[in-house]
Amino acid sequence: MAISPSRLSLAAAALLIAGLSLTGCTALFPSSAPPATDSSTGEEIEQTDTDVFALSVGQCLNDTDGTEVSEVPLVDCADEHDFEVYSDFELTGDEFPGTDEINTQADAECLTAFESFVGISYDDSALGYTYFTPTEGSWTDGDDRLVSCLIGDPNGKVSGTLKGAAK
Repeated sequence: MAISPSRLSLAAAALLIAGLSLTGCTALFPSSAPPATDSSTGEEIEQTDTDVFALSVGQCLNDTDGTEVSEVPLVDCADEHDFEVYSDFELTGDEFPGTDEINTQADAECLTAFESFVGISYDDSALGYTYFTPTEGSWTDGDDRLVSCLIGDPNGKVSGTLKGAAK
């Protein structure tokens, strides 16, 4: 899966995304997430590496390092986290349509879902979004068509859900 910073501000992209894109297409790439800690107490937050292909709406996760991932560090949404999965959908087709086409579709669908999740339009919101998308390898070898839309705050980690945040 690939993650795109296309709708995040430059500050959010720098803060929330390491590198231009994260992809995950096989179990050969372990999570490289650093231990999560609470910013106010410094205490370590429990996180569990989960298959990126098994993400579902409502789950919260922290960012990972590297350019290819198959696992992401899930955390309890009550704890500080970088992203929340706010929407997902399946792409169609037998042949890989190309990264640009996938990103175009993902951006459009995630943007459409943003307002109903947050409660205000993307243009009026201080929040940003990004998404995991299939790579050519995961599309071809793993029948991966899932796009997971992720929401985050460019100013840092959040606690709790952003559903209905209207900010």
